[in-house]
Amino acid sequence: MYNRISNREAESKTMSAAQAAELIKDGMTVGTSGFTMAGYPKAVPMALARRAERGEKIRIKLITGASVGDELDGRLARAGVLERRYPYQTNQSVRELANDDRLAYVDMHLSQVPFWIKNGYFGKIDVAIIEAIGIDDEGNIIPSTSVGCSNVLAEYAEKVIVEVNTAQPVKLEGMHDVYSPRRMKETEPIPIVRPNNRVGMPYIRCRPDKIAAVVVTDIPDSTRHLAQTDARSQIMADYLVAFLENEVACGRLPRKLPPIQSGVGNMANAVLGGLQKSKFRNLSIYSEVLQDSVLDLIETERVSFASGTALTISPERIDAFYKSLEMYKYKIILRPVEISNSPEVIRRLGVIAVNTALEVDLEGNVNSTHIGGCQIVNGLGGSGDFARNAALSVFTTPSTAKNGTISCIVPHVAHVDHTEHDPHVIITEQGCADLRGLTAYERARALIENCAHPKFRPALQAFVERRAARPGFRHGFAPEDPQRWTQDYRPEENESEKGND
Repeated sequence: MYNRISNREAESKTMSAAQAAELIKDGMTVGTSGFTMAGYPKAVPMALARRAERGEKIRIKLITGASVGDELDGRLARAGVLERRYPYQTNQSVRELANDDRLAYVDMHLSQVPFWIKNGYFGKIDVAIIEAIGIDDEGNIIPSTSVGCSNVLAEYAEKVIVEVNTAQPVKLEGMHDVYSPRRMKETEPIPIVRPNNRVGMPYIRCRPDKIAAVVVTDIPDSTRHLAQTDARSQIMADYLVAFLENEVACGRLPRKLPPIQSGVGNMANAVLGGLQKSKFRNLSIYSEVLQDSVLDLIETERVSFASGTALTISPERIDAFYKSLEMYKYKIILRPVEISNSPEVIRRLGVIAVNTALEVDLEGNVNSTHIGGCQIVNGLGGSGDFARNAALSVFTTPSTAKNGTISCIVPHVAHVDHTEHDPHVIITEQGCADLRGLTAYERARALIENCAHPKFRPALQAFVERRAARPGFRHGFAPEDPQRWTQDYRPEENESEKGND
């Protein structure tokens, strides 16, 4: 292990996962590495879950960079260890507990999490568990396949447990660029003006005396299989390419496109992959998650550089990726989430953001998180960081769900994640609606004509026509009868004597 742990003080604290898990006590706040199923600790969380499964009472608050694997989220949820969870998850067990009100799940913009940690909004961070490929001479932690919030957690936690994962290759060293702005009010501009700028260090600073335990593991990331691009996703990709090409032709975008961001998941991967068939070359990526499509774009020389905070590579591609790691190291940077998702940097670079929606309403509001307004699916993730600050904000969604029985273009979304002011373009397999500069009525027409499925267009149009007779209809579509709120209000004589409840 000398090549992995070269600091003698840290090496002397090597112990089993069960021993390290004993450092975590009931009521603690625990932060871990991990971002979209990449670079998260596995052995210590599973050992912690086993304590609870044996009957020990232990409940914790858990903070991660984003979603993590079942070895962490799932095991702790099913063992009853999770009391509160921040800021994003994709685990079925966590989702079920949250929707059953047995887990306090708080969805957040990912860029805000490091800020909250630094400024004490979460309270004291008792323990940080960080996955690494090694620990250097000075005790600094060399991350694995993600950075996320690891650097801030390592700095602000009382104790640090390091999982040195031998399943992650040491050749990952050098791919990371760890930089963190100082706390307010001493913060300063982030000196990134191009996606390939390196402004930090290739490791996470950590004093050896702060490391309480080192656990050696060999458990690989449980990344998800990505489905083959289906017909709808391919059509949406084609519409995106056509839209971008038209923007260039009209002079609204430069021929060399600004950096592109893409969300996570099958649809996002497929839509981004559609750029392989475009005329664009020498593209750059400034995103949070780098999936298989980014590797494809690099290999086909469409993308010259990619910046993110996590490598979420499918099991089918991971071995080939590791074999070509030396080549990728010159074309990929992994940064902390407070840099990859920084509103400041996103705005400065003029990023083109492409994210996915569950549903879009006729005013242009987007729901990314909830079914029926109350059942959480995953969470907001970083979509808001990019949608609110991008030079061009695109959302994609199929026009229908549930085998065509439900329209994804609706009169009113059940839950608003992105208000009408953030999305600029909506794309479904039916077409592309450019919402920029349109009134609410004009947005509704564009969405019905271009994005809604033909079988739902008459009902949507009828909804608009019913509202069109009312004053102010061009500015919005009230979900209830406006007369409820516009009739003269004449309280009874004795009502003024009531309290202000």
